[in-house]
Amino acid sequence: MTEPRWLNADERRAWLALLSITTLLPAALDTQLHAAGKLSLFDYNVLAMLSEAEGRFLPMSELAARTSASLSRLSHVVTKLQNRGWLERRPHPGDARVTTAHLTDAGMETIVKLAPGHVEAVRSLFLDALSPKDVADLARIGENIVARLDDDHWILRDN
Repeated sequence: MTEPRWLNADERRAWLALLSITTLLPAALDTQLHAAGKLSLFDYNVLAMLSEAEGRFLPMSELAARTSASLSRLSHVVTKLQNRGWLERRPHPGDARVTTAHLTDAGMETIVKLAPGHVEAVRSLFLDALSPKDVADLARIGENIVARLDDDHWILRDN
């Protein structure tokens, strides 16, 4: 039996810092978005991914990948956002077998209204604690880890 590769003190500090960030930061951003627009960080990310997509729509499978969600979780949230008038489900223009989520004009208005406050929260809670070199290092480190977890992850496609 192979001896476990225990973390040294620096590795443990890095790991615990990452775990704390992945718990504390989403909760803080969730709180800000609930106060501003009665929606969660996940809801916001769904709207944001669609707002950035060409034609403001994505196949549900691609939207699930971009929001790191299962199709069942995404379907539930899309239904909730549809009920608020922010999204519509439609057949894909090129393949009617594929269901797409479309951002409505009301959904776009919502994301445009909420984006400034959300970006300010991201800056104040996260980016303002980093130097430009830290930001570049974090992007490089994060992409290296993402590639190890999923070498075809969508954030790696533009690099």
